[in-house]
Amino acid sequence: MGFYPRLKDLKEDADLTQKQVADLIGVSMNHYGKYERGETDIPLEKAVILAKYYNVSLDYLAGLTNEKNSKNPQEEAVIINKADLYYMLSLVRNILSHNNLNQIEKYLQNSKK
Repeated sequence: MGFYPRLKDLKEDADLTQKQVADLIGVSMNHYGKYERGETDIPLEKAVILAKYYNVSLDYLAGLTNEKNSKNPQEEAVIINKADLYYMLSLVRNILSHNNLNQIEKYLQNSKK
């Protein structure tokens, strides 16, 4: 499996610790270590966060290609949709006050209409 060694290589290339990466994707350091060792499959949404953070494709992360980035110019565009915003909001939930969080969620819900 090429997927799990790439997690460790990318982490080391970015000079990050397991704890820092675990915090980034919202899991414990122990759980992240299981991803690196191949003991637990990493959920797609966590893999997407890491691929975006490391600026690599999911294919690279999964070991399906040795090219880190896609050659497709449309895939190079950074597009943040509401689902991404909701997910990012969940990652920073502990940083924001409850009041600020409610205001942001209300704004996002109102913008759906």
